[in-house]
Amino acid sequence: MHELALPLLIGLILVALAFDFLNGLHDAANSIATVVATRLLRPVHAVIFAATFNFAAYFLTIAFPALHKVAETIGQGLIEKDLVTPAVVFGALIGAMFWNVVTWMKGIPSSSSHALVGGMIGSGVAHAGFTGIQWGGLNKTLIAIVLSPTLGMILTMLIMLVTSWALRNATARGAERSFRALHLVSSGAYSLSHGLNDAQKTMGIITVLLYSTGYLNGEFHVPHWVAISCYVAIALGTLSGGWKIIETMGSRITKLSQHQGFSASLGGSIILFVASALGIPVSTTHTITGCIIGAGTARRATAVRWGVAGDVVTAWLITIPASAVVGAAFYWLTTLF
Repeated sequence: MHELALPLLIGLILVALAFDFLNGLHDAANSIATVVATRLLRPVHAVIFAATFNFAAYFLTIAFPALHKVAETIGQGLIEKDLVTPAVVFGALIGAMFWNVVTWMKGIPSSSSHALVGGMIGSGVAHAGFTGIQWGGLNKTLIAIVLSPTLGMILTMLIMLVTSWALRNATARGAERSFRALHLVSSGAYSLSHGLNDAQKTMGIITVLLYSTGYLNGEFHVPHWVAISCYVAIALGTLSGGWKIIETMGSRITKLSQHQGFSASLGGSIILFVASALGIPVSTTHTITGCIIGAGTARRATAVRWGVAGDVVTAWLITIPASAVVGAAFYWLTTLF
């Protein structure tokens, strides 16, 4: 265990919650891009809608405690939990927050999740070398980088196909009315799954911090107050919006109809719920981007602005290494004091 004064512990927890808030701010576009792009909801109403369902994920974990597996992966599945120190946590959080701010200012929908993973790996390696890496958890996360958007794209195209066939005899007006209602439901489901997967990443960080400093007794578990604090923080972040990224996600990649918005949100929510059940900290940004591309491609391949999509993919590839470098740098900075 690593001794840490209570005021410093509280300070680090507040930094972690600030990251969670920034995560919600950065990833608000994930939850509301489709409903804003299709004009299903006004932007202000959309962020309130998304933030409400982000927080509602807390009650889902009360009913199904096993859904806290993502927090366990982040807390003890990337770096050996007994090697984690307050300095490692600080480096990880600052590395992730730095990358989030850079990409947010540029309007690039990078992954807050993978920024945190990168920060944790970089800071952990700087502290204990590569022997501290839990390769099983890291490999699972790296594989998900490729699988989550790919499966989201395929699933969304399949949903488009099935629902087109199911409503083949409906009038254009009737189909539009049906898809507007369905899109609202699927968007709520996506916001719920987004809050469920993303808030747990900060829970894992705070929990391993408490464990490593001796403030958490018994087996590794997420305290109740940590869970509710993280859900409140991410919901407030979502409520603040991230308008530049919303524009990229909602309109620059492809133009969306209600049918496409419904399909993308439903496909994304299914992927995220499954990932949460398996304890995989997937990128909600990657997932919904893949789904939006799938929705556009199902209409026609030329409907997707592949240049914009390519820029997004480039940001994905450099997120973990970039945040790892910054995380390591801030860890080394703490050793000077």
